[in-house]
Amino acid sequence: MCGIAGILNKSGSVRQDQIKRMTDSMSHRGPDAEGFFVDGGLALGHRRLSIIDLSAAANQPFEDSTGRYTIIFNGEIYNYAEIKPLLSGYPFRTHSDTEVILAGYISWGEECLTRLRGMYTFVIWDKQERTLFIARDRLGVKPLYYYRDEESFVFASEIRAILSVLDKKPQLDPLALEEYFRYQSIGFPFSPFKKIRQMEAGTWMRLDSGGDMRTGKYWDPVTRHYDFDFTDKKAVQKKIKDLMLQSVRRRLVSDVPVGAFLSGGIDSSAVVGLMKEAGDASPNTFHISFDEAEYDESSYADLIAKKFQTRHTQIRLRPEVMLEELTHALDAMDIPSGDGINTYVVSKAIHDQGIRVALSGAGGDELFAGYPIFQHYISLQQKEWIWKTPGHLRRTFASLLGKAGKKARIRQFLDLPSPAIENAYPLLRQILSPAEIRELTRLGFSEAVGVETADVHASIYSNQQYAGSGADMERYTLAAQLYEQRGALHKLPYYSQVTAAEYLGYTQNTLLKDTDQMSMAHSLEIREPYFDQDLIEFVMSVPDAFKVPLYPKSLLVESLKPLLPDEIVHRKKQGFLFPWKEWMKKDLAGFCEKHIRHMAERDFIRADKLGSAWNRFLAGDPTVRWSSLWLFVVLDYWLERNY
Repeated sequence: MCGIAGILNKSGSVRQDQIKRMTDSMSHRGPDAEGFFVDGGLALGHRRLSIIDLSAAANQPFEDSTGRYTIIFNGEIYNYAEIKPLLSGYPFRTHSDTEVILAGYISWGEECLTRLRGMYTFVIWDKQERTLFIARDRLGVKPLYYYRDEESFVFASEIRAILSVLDKKPQLDPLALEEYFRYQSIGFPFSPFKKIRQMEAGTWMRLDSGGDMRTGKYWDPVTRHYDFDFTDKKAVQKKIKDLMLQSVRRRLVSDVPVGAFLSGGIDSSAVVGLMKEAGDASPNTFHISFDEAEYDESSYADLIAKKFQTRHTQIRLRPEVMLEELTHALDAMDIPSGDGINTYVVSKAIHDQGIRVALSGAGGDELFAGYPIFQHYISLQQKEWIWKTPGHLRRTFASLLGKAGKKARIRQFLDLPSPAIENAYPLLRQILSPAEIRELTRLGFSEAVGVETADVHASIYSNQQYAGSGADMERYTLAAQLYEQRGALHKLPYYSQVTAAEYLGYTQNTLLKDTDQMSMAHSLEIREPYFDQDLIEFVMSVPDAFKVPLYPKSLLVESLKPLLPDEIVHRKKQGFLFPWKEWMKKDLAGFCEKHIRHMAERDFIRADKLGSAWNRFLAGDPTVRWSSLWLFVVLDYWLERNY
C-alpha cells in the first residue's frame, strides 16, 4: 500500500522537485521509502508502505532489467505467487508483487489485468514507445485522480498531490457538489474540481507523450456471469465456503503481521474464523469498545476471540477521544465525505498497536443482502402494480402528500416511471433529495447541465444524453450510469441488481474511498475479503431464492456452518455508530454552528434556508436530519483547507 504520483508533459521537461512536492503531500501513505524517476517530460514518484518483500531492492519506481519499463504501484496483488511461475522467462530480482505486475505486463500487455487478483492502481512507463499505461482494480479499492490540460497530464493517489503542482486551483464543479449533497460522497468521474477527475474502477488507459489517450474497461459488476449449476443449494453453499476461504487465504499474504477488525458481527466474525481455518493459528484481533451499553459490542467480540483463540486486544474509546480526533479526521479527508470518521478513529487505534495490515468485514452486507436497502427494493418490486396505474393518478395522489420526511420520499417514488433498479436505487441511497438540494443551495441537476425541466428523474430517465461518455462525461452521474446499464442490470436477480448498484454507488464512492483515505492517514493497509472478484462473480449469479434472508445473511451463515455460534448469528445488528445527533446539539454545537454559518456565506448556498434548517434541528424538528446538516459542516471545513 503506497502513494503514487506522476507528470507527463507534451513539451518541456519535468523537474524532480515538482514530483517530490507531490509525494511529500502524501507521505502518510508511505513512510518507509520514497523514490523518483525522471525521463524528460515524464516524472514518476512513489511513497512506500512496505508489506511484501521489505528489502530496499523492491523500492519504487522499479525498472526491469533492460531499463525499458518502469513501474509505480499502489496496492497488493494477492495471487502474485501463483502468477510468477507462468513468467519463467523473466529474470526476477526481487520477491515482490510489484515485479510480478511488471513482468506480466511485459509478457501479456493489458491482458495481464485478467490474471491479477488484488487491489491496485499501477502505472508503467515504456521508455521506448514513450507511452504511459495506467490500470485501476475492479472494485475501485485503490484510488487514482488525474488532471489534464493542453500541455500536461498529472495524476496521483490523492487530489492534494495534484493541487500541489498546479499554478492555480481549478474551479469547483457544481455537478460534483450536487452528487455530494445527494449521496454524501463524490463518485466517478467527478472530483470537487472541474478539471480533476477520478479514474473509473476496472479500467485502463494508455497515453503517449503527445497527450493522446486510449481507454478500455476490463471488468464491471453488472455483466459478469459464473458458469455453475445453481439448482443445487448444497453445492452453492459449498462453493461459497471455498471461495470465502480462498479470499481470506489470499489476503493473509504478507511479510508483516496481519490483524483483523472484530466487531462481533457476522461479517467480521466469519473473516476471523476463516483466518484460523486458513492457517493463522492465533489471529491478532482488535475491537473498539465503549462505556455506553447501547453502543458497546465487546461481549460478542470476546465470544469470537475465545472461540478462535485469537490474540485479542480491546481498545476502549471514550467519547471525548472521538471528539478530540474529529478535526484530525477531517484533515485526513482528501475528498469530502459525510462518513468515514469512525474508520479514522479505529485505524489510528489499531496502528498504535503496531499493526500495519488488517482484514475487515466490510463488503459482507453488499454481497449477502445485509442492508435494509435490499428488502426495500424487493418490497418495491412486489408493489410494481402501483406504477402500472395511470401516471396522472399517481401524480394526483403524490401531490396530496407532504413535502418533508417519509411522505416526501414516498412522493418521490410515486413520481418515478417504474420501480426498476436504475430508478429506485438513487432514491434508496440519497441523503438529500433533489428538491432539498434546490431548497438549500443554488445548485441543481437541471441548472448544472442546462435542462429546462425541474423534474430531475424525468429528465434523467427520458433522455439518454445523461448516460454520456467521452466529451459528454460531465453529465455522467450515478443515476446516468445506472440508466446506461439498465439492460444488463435487469438480467440479474433482484438481490444482485442491488449488489451491482451498490458497487457502482455507495460501495465505491463512499465505503471504499473512506476506508482508503482514513486508514492510509495512519499508514494502515486494510484488506477486504468480501471484495474478491471470484467470490463476487459467483454470489451475484446465485438466484434470489437462495438469498432470501430467513435471518440476517442466512446464505453466508449456512454456507459457513458450523463456523459461527448462534449468539452471533441471531444478535441484534448494531453497526459501528456514534451518537452524532446528540453531539451536534451539545459537544459539537459550537463547531457545527461556526461552519454552518460560514457555509451560508458561500455563493452557491441559500443562506436563509440553511440557517433556518440548523435552527429547526436544534429545536428538535424531526424532519431535519443530522446527517443532512453534517454534509454542510464537512464541506465547509474541507473547502477552508483546500480551496
